Amino acid sequence: MNQVFTFISRVAGLSLLLGGLAAPAAHAQDDLLGQLEKDAKKEAPTELVDATFKSTRLINGHTVQTPGEGTLVFLFSHNFGTLNQGAYQFFGLDNAQIRLALEYAVTNRLEVGLGRSSLVKTIDGFLKYKLIQQTTGMHTVPVSVTLFTSAALATFRYTDGYPRSVNDRMAYTYQALIARKFSSDLSLQLMPTLIHRNLVLGEGENNDVYALGGGGRYKITKRFSVNAEYYQLLSKYTADHYHNAVAVGVDIETGGHIFQLHLTNAPGMIEKQFIAETTGNFFKGDIFLGFNVSRNFTVKQRR
Repeated sequence: MNQVFTFISRVAGLSLLLGGLAAPAAHAQDDLLGQLEKDAKKEAPTELVDATFKSTRLINGHTVQTPGEGTLVFLFSHNFGTLNQGAYQFFGLDNAQIRLALEYAVTNRLEVGLGRSSLVKTIDGFLKYKLIQQTTGMHTVPVSVTLFTSAALATFRYTDGYPRSVNDRMAYTYQALIARKFSSDLSLQLMPTLIHRNLVLGEGENNDVYALGGGGRYKITKRFSVNAEYYQLLSKYTADHYHNAVAVGVDIETGGHIFQLHLTNAPGMIEKQFIAETTGNFFKGDIFLGFNVSRNFTVKQRR
């Protein structure tokens, strides 16, 4: 019996010894595999992350996306009246605001655009420049950053008796569009914004309006996604007298067209209007049904 106990004790001791030797070896092997994975990731070629969004528009606002060099985009935007206008106004379908625009990609990074809105008969022009593009691989860049600026001229014939020069009718927008494509399905974007109006009439109203926008896109299928967009007003006067712009919608790709159908509390389709001048309350039924249709044309072959 003593011999049996002695044998068992020796086997247990040998097992503990072998286990103690194997543990550092296994740990070293795990460390080696982890280091190899890190080295492989570092050595992977740097690749640009493209198609963060399907269109140059999220809903009302711009995305970080710019068309490829030599691409001309025709954009038709349309907002009906509010749904809470009732049956007499066919739930807003009897009324409409439209915007027609052309956008052109001078390079893969630089885009210019010109548009005209029916709301206070506004002419607007813009510049977009893709400053940083998200990448993966050896040199990882976590986000894309596009800089946006626009100028808008209201040509409406005002009847309030207050004279307005061309300078009085001007407004300017400055944005940094910061986005990350987290996966093939999910992209999110932040939009810090400054809007400057040369003329304001409200007592205590500031010429500058600050806002922070946020939004995103989630792809359901290859040709269908859901989008959301929200702008929080940061300027006190504006926040007290206007509402934050809210919008939800879908993107539908149909061949060469991108069709965007949305609901929003903002009738305007340029930044000065939908960020700084939204009077409707989305959660009280002041909701406009609208859509954007964009069509791309290649007018210059890419190099």
